[in-house]
Amino acid sequence: MPATLTGRAAILRETGIKTVLETIPVRKQPSELLPGECIVKLEYSGVCHSDLHFMLGEFAPPELPCIGGHEGVGHIVAIGEHTVGSRFGVGDRVGVTLYLQTCMACEFCRSGKEQYCLNFKLLGIGEWGTFSEYVVAHVDYLASIPDTMPSAVAAPILCAGVTVYSALKNGQSNVGEWIAISGAGGGLGHLAIQYALAMGLRVIAIDTGEQKKNVCIALGAEKWIDFKESSDVVADVRSAADGVGPHVALIATGTNLPYVQASLYLRPTGRLLCVGLPSSPVNGLLLTSIAVRGIKLIGSTFGNRQEMVEALALVARGKIKPHFEVIPHDKINTVLEQMHMGELVGRVVLKY
Repeated sequence: MPATLTGRAAILRETGIKTVLETIPVRKQPSELLPGECIVKLEYSGVCHSDLHFMLGEFAPPELPCIGGHEGVGHIVAIGEHTVGSRFGVGDRVGVTLYLQTCMACEFCRSGKEQYCLNFKLLGIGEWGTFSEYVVAHVDYLASIPDTMPSAVAAPILCAGVTVYSALKNGQSNVGEWIAISGAGGGLGHLAIQYALAMGLRVIAIDTGEQKKNVCIALGAEKWIDFKESSDVVADVRSAADGVGPHVALIATGTNLPYVQASLYLRPTGRLLCVGLPSSPVNGLLLTSIAVRGIKLIGSTFGNRQEMVEALALVARGKIKPHFEVIPHDKINTVLEQMHMGELVGRVVLKY
C-alpha cells in the first residue's frame, strides 16, 4: 500500500444535492485502525433516498463536510491490528451497510433488534459513507455476499432490500392477503413487490408513469393504479382488493399523501407499514377512523443482521431481481437531481 491511502470521493460541503468530487486521504489510514475496524475498497454503491433527505437537511443539519452513502460492495484492503474472531479477512468481498456499529448490550441488541439501538453509529450520517472509493467500516457489521451474486446486484439489497423485507416479515401478513405498495416503481417499492410475492401476498402497485407500470406488472403485481390518472385513489385501491381494501399497505415513498390515503383504503384491522420517511408532519390522518376500524400503524427501519442474510439469500436463489442502472461515480449529482424529481425507476448503482 502507498504511505497515504487516497481515493476519489463525492463530498458534500454545503447543504443541498451538489457534491464535489475530490481525491482525499482515507479518513483512517491502515495503521490508525482500531481493533474491529477495516478499510473497504468499493466497486459499487447504491444511492438511497434517505441520502437525499440528509443532504438537504430535512431531518437534521448535516455535519459538513460529509460523504453520504450506505449501500457499498467491495473488498477489504486492511483490518485493524488485534482484531479477534472476525469472519472476514483481507481480500474478502463484503457489503457495507447503514449501521456502522451498535452497542450489542442493550435490550434491543440482545433481542435481535439492533437497528433500534440507542447507541448506534450510522454510515453516511456523521461517519463518512460509501460515496467514496474507500470507506472505514466495522467487521462485525459487514454483510457476506453470496459467491454467485454480482456485486452490482447486491448493492441495492444492503439498504432498500433489507428494509422492505424486514417490514414485510414483521407485518403480520398471511399468504393470499392483498398488499398495496405506494412508490411501487421506485428503489424500495420494486423490491417490496418481489419480497411480498415471495411471501405469498397479492400486490396492488401504486405509482405513476408507463415505464414504472411496465416494471411493476413485469415483476408480478396483479393490479396497477396510477395516482396521477386516478380521480379517487382510495376508491380505486378498495375496488382492486375485493371492494373491501387491502389487508396491508407499505409506503415506500417519502411523501405525506400516500400515508393519508392508506389509512382510508385499508380494510378493517389492516396494517399500515411505515417505511418511507416524509420530511414533514403528516397532516390529515384521521385518528378516529383509524381507531374505530382497528388499523395498526407499524413503523419499520432497516433490518437486523439475520434479516440481511435472509434478504440476500432470496436474491441468490433468483426469487428477487433488483431493477437497477449502473452509472459512473462521477455522475452522482445527476443521479441525485433525478431522484429529487422522482424520475428514477428502480435503483441506481454507482460504479467506481
